[in-house]
Amino acid sequence: MSTPIGLPPIFESTPIELVPSQQIAEFPANTFLESIAIDSDNTLFITNHFEGKILRIGQDRIPVTHATISGKATGLAFVSETELLLTGWNQDGISTIFKVSSQGSVETLLTMPDAIFLNGITHLTGSRYAIADSYRGAIWELDVAQVSTRIWLEHPLLARTSAEQEIPGANGLKIFNNVLYVSNTQKQHIVRIPILEDAEPGEPTIFIDRVNIDDFAFDRNGNLYGTTHIYNSVVKITPDGKITTIAEAEQGMAGTTALAFGRTGRDRTNIYVVSNGGMSYPLPSGIESAKVVCLEIGTEGLPLI
Repeated sequence: MSTPIGLPPIFESTPIELVPSQQIAEFPANTFLESIAIDSDNTLFITNHFEGKILRIGQDRIPVTHATISGKATGLAFVSETELLLTGWNQDGISTIFKVSSQGSVETLLTMPDAIFLNGITHLTGSRYAIADSYRGAIWELDVAQVSTRIWLEHPLLARTSAEQEIPGANGLKIFNNVLYVSNTQKQHIVRIPILEDAEPGEPTIFIDRVNIDDFAFDRNGNLYGTTHIYNSVVKITPDGKITTIAEAEQGMAGTTALAFGRTGRDRTNIYVVSNGGMSYPLPSGIESAKVVCLEIGTEGLPLI
């Protein structure tokens, strides 16, 4: 793949095996689509970061506004089959966790003045969720039942190299085989954290280095599919660390931020990718429209669910 000008050529020699792609939706340039969650009937829920919105795309593929906050919207996760948890900031710029009903009504679950940049969120166990704090270099634990938070793990492998750069440290996070994987985008590595008894963290180690990953998802075989954001692609990483590029800018991958597997029928072997059109690092041709694109992975890519 062609490396964007000025960036380290970390994917320059990566093999390219493009998969079929289909555009699902398109939004005006300078729309920052940030996160995606997909419910059991394959409805897509997507955050529009700067506008503080959750967008919903159903079977008709027509985007509608599902919910709006007076702040910025970041990470999404289901707290039930119909309710969502949303990380972001409120109108005062304070890190906040919101709860969003199936009808789109928004409740402030709690504010977190000690958090800096709440980002990816994933279910940990029971009523507990793990949330990446991209600028603190930490993972918070949210207990929805207790409506409480605490630092689950704070570690140098999750931190940024430099606070002068806006690129996130700990960013996306997912669990596979009782291990929490966390992408550190600024340091360009993925961290693996064993989950011990009572869902406490073990010692973090680096799973793979020199790889720029924002968000990601696992299939049932342990292959990781990740968005590369400023590298304008989606890559597949096997459990033994082999990397393959499966989609590039020409397939609508300019500024890929997040992805998730479909949930029903044939969609279970499809990945839905959201992008910002290259807002963070524009292509030579300029910032493109933001897109939602479906990538057909095939039967070997069946998700964990």
